[in-house]
Amino acid sequence: MADEPTLGEVVRRFEDRFTDLRDDIQQLGRRIDGKVSQDLYDLRHEALSARVKALETMREKDADRLAATRRWLIGVVIVPLVAVLLPILMTMGGKG
Repeated sequence: MADEPTLGEVVRRFEDRFTDLRDDIQQLGRRIDGKVSQDLYDLRHEALSARVKALETMREKDADRLAATRRWLIGVVIVPLVAVLLPILMTMGGKG
């Protein structure tokens, strides 16, 4: 009879287990509340994909604009400069 728990001890052990179980369920509930739903994740992923695509498009436009600026620079500045300096250099070379 000494090895058998009393009714009060059984109730205390049961209440301890019940309290542990309740704490575990509350902890799981907090963890689930902290998770992002699949719909929200999909929306964020789509928004991020759209933003990346827009940035890539802007980068391509900037690269095209830079190439156009270089062509303009060559056409407006360098070609006329060579056209002016080439005859001068040719006449200097012919005199020497």
